[in-house]
Amino acid sequence: MNAFLIILTLIEVLLLVVVLAGYLIAIAATLSKTLGSLKLITIGVKAIDSQVEPISSDVRGINGALEQVANALADATRGAR
Repeated sequence: MNAFLIILTLIEVLLLVVVLAGYLIAIAATLSKTLGSLKLITIGVKAIDSQVEPISSDVRGINGALEQVANALADATRGAR
């Protein structure tokens, strides 16, 4: 009877290890798919960054022009009072 219980316990432990290994393999596969998605997102963000980079110098020019307009309007409103 003792030998039967020992064998049964070993089978249960083996089944537990197999089930846990299956879950770990499933988690690893999900993480691998997530890594692929993150790589695609990184490529997209880098593309957006390279496309947006020239805008910063243009925005500085527009900002300077708008400051001049704001100053001119402020001078004009002071003169109208």
